[in-house]
Amino acid sequence: MAKFLFTVWPFPGHVHPNVAIAQALCTGGHTTAFYTSGALQHPLAAEGITCFPFRQVDGASVEAMVSDLDSTSLQWWSARRRKALLQDWLLGTVEAQLKDLEQVCGVFRPDVVVCDPAMWGPLLVLQETTRIPLAIMSYVAACMLPGPEGPIVGLPLPRARSTVAKANRRVLRGIATIVAAGVRRAANDIRARHGLGPLNTSVTAFSGAAPLYLVTSTRRFDRDRGDLPQSVHYVGPCHWDKPHDAPAPVWLEEMPRDRPLVYVTEGTMHAKRPFLLSAALAGLATMPVRVIATTGRHRDPESLGLGAVPQNARVERWVPHTDLLPRADVVVTTGGTGTVLATLSAGVPLVIVPTAWDQPENAWRVAEAGAGIRIAPTACTPERIRLAVERVLGDPSFRKHAASLARDFSSYSGATEAARLLEDLAVRGGAVPIGHPHMTVAAGIPVGDIRPRTGAVITSIGTRTQGG
Repeated sequence: MAKFLFTVWPFPGHVHPNVAIAQALCTGGHTTAFYTSGALQHPLAAEGITCFPFRQVDGASVEAMVSDLDSTSLQWWSARRRKALLQDWLLGTVEAQLKDLEQVCGVFRPDVVVCDPAMWGPLLVLQETTRIPLAIMSYVAACMLPGPEGPIVGLPLPRARSTVAKANRRVLRGIATIVAAGVRRAANDIRARHGLGPLNTSVTAFSGAAPLYLVTSTRRFDRDRGDLPQSVHYVGPCHWDKPHDAPAPVWLEEMPRDRPLVYVTEGTMHAKRPFLLSAALAGLATMPVRVIATTGRHRDPESLGLGAVPQNARVERWVPHTDLLPRADVVVTTGGTGTVLATLSAGVPLVIVPTAWDQPENAWRVAEAGAGIRIAPTACTPERIRLAVERVLGDPSFRKHAASLARDFSSYSGATEAARLLEDLAVRGGAVPIGHPHMTVAAGIPVGDIRPRTGAVITSIGTRTQGG
């Protein structure tokens, strides 16, 4: 049996799918551990998972940075501030991660490290200095590895279908490469301090050269990309949001089902004003529906200034998707991956008002699939929310397309498949690290041509002060 160390930032959107995979590995007789916030120690232990808490990493500062990022405007004049915050988070914490992980690996001695794609210590340094095989576990629905058919980080756009659109994307990718050059230089400074050679590609592209890159989505939902390296495996959604024996809320069980149920959520990460909750509560107040709105456990509903809650609505901090989504008819959301994949897995259509992170990419894919409606944040008004919900409820094609995606998702085995692939990596072991002198990642060489050679305080897993 093997040992698997998950290095994960302590945000629900990052933690939950990793817990699902860890549980599947434990079922197979393996030992799992998480390197994450110490606040997760007891909840993880309840799931049979050891927790090695942050020591050198200042978790509170990281949560503050991510909260600041989420609340920072996406407009061009905020670009410099966002870039600085991202560098502080992704690169500024690397040395602290490495000091922690040196001790963790000495104690736990993992056979495989499963890495959060936003935790760069294992990716940039640890996999080469320890020669422990590395797997990237990407919890977003759109594979973010660069390529002619892939997304452009920071520029969420609809699918490029025409020749002109594809040419424009090539120009934009070139600009994005130039913008990211400073990040690569900073990453190479870190690598040099550890005796490692420089990268001639972006850190994101470099992650695709790891022996295994897991994507918790499907090829279909990710636009059937054909430009990805062999390391990439779509495993389907990996769901976990509560212990399997935890009962549903009593009030939810007792709620009448005489009217359609609309679920409204801004996810577990929203740090801006509650614009979607306010618009939805106002817009749906006079509709013949029942509304359940959640603020996220990081926000007290009483502090958000939502005003009087309409008679047809109930506002809670958090309700497990496992309990709520089988009862829902429409989900109105900002579009985080966890919510979108869980909703579509239940065959439920969406109305998405995306703001940041992975949300815009998800919104385009849902709209393109006919499984929901995308509304720009600047157009989010009570009237538009009401009209969108009425349209989704009144047009059966939305539920039909959502059900089609649910069948696609169910054809993948999710956490079970991810566990199988990780087991295989542990058996293969001994892969030559990506930074080996015979495996240079050079500019202009597609990642797919690189082949590893064989030889804020969280009180439970479902809560956070900041998360995804």
